[in-house]
Amino acid sequence: MFEKNRRFFVILNAVYIEITKVTKKLLLIFCTVCFQYFLSQELYSDYYKLREKYEDLEENDSKAFSYLRHYISKAKKEKNYEKLVQGYKDGIFFSSLDEEKLKYADSMVMAANLSHDKDLLIIAHIDKGVIFYYNYKKFQLALNEYLEAYEYSKNTKNEFLKYQNLYHIGVVKSYLGYYDEAADLFSACLVFYKGKLKTDLHPNEIYNYKKGYLNSLHQLIICYRHLGKYKEMDAAIAKGLSEAGDSKDYVQEKGYFILSKGISEYKEKQYEKALSDLYISLPSIRNSRDFARLSVNYFFIGKSYLGMNDAQKSIVYFRKIDSIFNKHQFILPELRENYEILINDSKKNKDQAKQLYYTGQLLKADSIMSKDFSYLSPKIHKDYDTKTLLEEKNKLQKMNYLVTVIVILLIIWAIGLIMLFTKRQKKAKEIKQQYILLEEKFVKDQAFVEMSEPIIEEKRGHLHESKVEELLRKLKKFEAKKGFIQKGLTLNRLAQQLGTNSSYLSQVINEHKGGNFNKYLSQLRINYITNLLFEDKKYLKYNIETLARECGIASRQNFSDLFYEINGIRPTDFIKKRMQEMDNGGN
Repeated sequence: MFEKNRRFFVILNAVYIEITKVTKKLLLIFCTVCFQYFLSQELYSDYYKLREKYEDLEENDSKAFSYLRHYISKAKKEKNYEKLVQGYKDGIFFSSLDEEKLKYADSMVMAANLSHDKDLLIIAHIDKGVIFYYNYKKFQLALNEYLEAYEYSKNTKNEFLKYQNLYHIGVVKSYLGYYDEAADLFSACLVFYKGKLKTDLHPNEIYNYKKGYLNSLHQLIICYRHLGKYKEMDAAIAKGLSEAGDSKDYVQEKGYFILSKGISEYKEKQYEKALSDLYISLPSIRNSRDFARLSVNYFFIGKSYLGMNDAQKSIVYFRKIDSIFNKHQFILPELRENYEILINDSKKNKDQAKQLYYTGQLLKADSIMSKDFSYLSPKIHKDYDTKTLLEEKNKLQKMNYLVTVIVILLIIWAIGLIMLFTKRQKKAKEIKQQYILLEEKFVKDQAFVEMSEPIIEEKRGHLHESKVEELLRKLKKFEAKKGFIQKGLTLNRLAQQLGTNSSYLSQVINEHKGGNFNKYLSQLRINYITNLLFEDKKYLKYNIETLARECGIASRQNFSDLFYEINGIRPTDFIKKRMQEMDNGGN
């Protein structure tokens, strides 16, 4: 009996020791996972997570405001004026009403003033000027904002902002009929944007510079048309259509080039071709809400019908221009002829009431344009042209005193180049080290992929262990079948697919997958695409947008940021290193 009791206590003690070891091991794993989870949460800023929820919505989509209001409120509370400016900028973009856009523009200027950051002030004043110009066609108010931005831009290092403002000043000059001067500004913008597009840029930067390039080219085409430079105009139109291509990002710009092509065809009396292109350009111009260009489109459709001796159809479009004028109280100088045509048509039909009405409309249009020109012309010469000439004069006067300074600057420039080279070398070294670590992680993951089993931690809350095991097996199957690359996958949707509820699934993922659902999904997607880039060289040829879609991520910016946060290296840098390695005979 004694022997049996002794053996029982020996076995019990051994079991206790084993349980203690397992408990300690589980506790260590749990602490490690928790530490990694809380560390990862620091990488995802609250601003980033809020903006991520709405940044991919279309322009003028008010659904963004359910998240954007929280973004703005947080920035206000924390007095983070840089984020507050961004929030108000997003407010302009997603507001569907012009008056709301203007309110957000005012708030943007206010936040920029509080920041005392000159670049933010340039951005705020340009954006407010764009609202006045683009949405209201209030050139007087727009010019005031552009000149304010010009004052701040004199000492900025941000060339993009400087040329963006020059572009808008060029638009005002073009409206006033100073086409030679405007063409010089647009040509300078084209040189700048084209030069930037040849450099290695982030996709978002490429998008902004390409937009600037295409818009400058369109405005230059308008100048060429009014200057009678039709050969240069046709060459620029062909260039614009080629550069815009079929990209969804540049549908509006392509519409402008097709409109210009239709106008060119009208000038050559190819009326049927002109009508075809003018009608093709209509949808994109309507969608852009650019009522000034829409009026131009209607005008040349009407003129083309007149050229084909179809006066009845032409009058329909000339009257559309009058409707736009009544709504917005704005008309371009080149469309003044619209009312002359309508007046003559009324005379021909002996309709005195309409003749009187259109005469009154012409007088009103002349009055509005007269006020614009009497204000804009002296102001742009005094506050922009004269100041620019004086600045150039001062520069020339100082040239005799700058020889020594130039030598010093050259030395500083050389030192700067050395520092830049050193910085780039350091960055290249860091990228290489991060790539090696990522490669080692990939090899390690490949070696242990078959050995991996879900770890069942101690029960927490009211989760039943058998149900947890079952759900973890389902998750493992979900991962094996690459279910995570589904587009638009949400917690609720995955819960339905796994036959459970979202609350239960969320708790299991938080306890066993090292983070919340979004972090878990992002990790799976980025790991998946990283493995593909390692294993199959064809993926190295894909652009960032295609790679993002391949792993279920909708936004290229979101993909790039997540790739960097999880892998510690930008996808473009990773692809370069991988291709270099393969060129050098690596696996």
